[in-house]
Amino acid sequence: MAASTSAPRALDLARTLVGFNTVSANSNLALIHCIRDELARLGVKSRLSYDADRNKANLFATLGEGKPAGLILSGHTDTVPWDGQDWSVDPLSGVVRDGRLYGRGSADMKGFIATAVAHAKLFLESDLPFAVHFAFSYDEEVGCFGVKELIADMRDAGIRPLACVVGEPTGMVPAIAHKGVYRYRCCVRGKEAHSSLTPHSVNAIELAARVIGRVRDMAEGFEREEPRYEGFDVPFSTASVGQFHGGIADNVVPREAEFRYEFRDLPTADARAMQDQVVAYARSLEPAMQKVAPGSGFRFETICEIPSFLGSAQDDVTRLALRLSGEQRTTQVAFGTEAGLFKNAGIRTVVCGPGSIAQAHQPDEYVSLEQMMRCQGFMEGLARLREIG
Repeated sequence: MAASTSAPRALDLARTLVGFNTVSANSNLALIHCIRDELARLGVKSRLSYDADRNKANLFATLGEGKPAGLILSGHTDTVPWDGQDWSVDPLSGVVRDGRLYGRGSADMKGFIATAVAHAKLFLESDLPFAVHFAFSYDEEVGCFGVKELIADMRDAGIRPLACVVGEPTGMVPAIAHKGVYRYRCCVRGKEAHSSLTPHSVNAIELAARVIGRVRDMAEGFEREEPRYEGFDVPFSTASVGQFHGGIADNVVPREAEFRYEFRDLPTADARAMQDQVVAYARSLEPAMQKVAPGSGFRFETICEIPSFLGSAQDDVTRLALRLSGEQRTTQVAFGTEAGLFKNAGIRTVVCGPGSIAQAHQPDEYVSLEQMMRCQGFMEGLARLREIG
């Protein structure tokens, strides 16, 4: 594919975006303001919706004001950290070497965002009969928190797009399904005592272990009994415990314990029903605990709830993505995205973007220039469309 006039700008902009440290613990405002200013030079206004501390923002922009609401190009601006990883380049350097753009977020998903923004002028100058929207969010990596505010702001503004392309790295193969990600924290309060007086205590670690055992039993049940959903690397729902904390000394019965766990549910499963099972089991343990210590018991907190996504190869937006990407097939992905939230908002959605999830979150993360060129072809084809369906 021959390089378009937007190709050098897309790569330059991708390198610039990689240079912003937008690890989820940090502000993303410098990157958001960079994109806002880039669009402002073209006369495009951006809507910013902020987190509670106004330290992070989503950006929503419409190219083609006054046209019928059309297609969202969606991406998240935050990245995961690289602490302890063995990189051969500076993670913020945006080095181009051997046909690859290296840097944290290059694949996930600043390469896609840069390519979309680099084509803004082309979208504005085209004869598209519908609007193109940019939707760039914060805090996807820690729970898809930003996009919820973005979607609410979009609704409040009366903007009702017909379709959405989430540009997560799929190798430019349209993805029509992924599992959900539901994470919870369980805090156990017992009653401490000297370890020689265990009958006078409530051991928080031991009670936590019982609930952890129930989570493990559920995981084994999914593997043994749940109907398979072929196409996923693991074709059934999963459950796992990721962190555990508790205890202060060997001879002190622990009063406090805490653990975190997750469900990754198939699109055909119900993660909230899974969580209800865990809570019900914990509540069944509380009467015996409270006979010894009335204030003891379990407390559950939601860390994140990212719904699963299930589109269709027959959806107009999927057929559009197949046409623009030049692919003949769809796929399913193991990782979570914002696609389920857009679909639940009534917007037909597909996941399709440059790069591979195998490079994301890794040392020396990269997106190949060949993949960026394919994404540029996608954008150029979009600019030539006369309808979405």
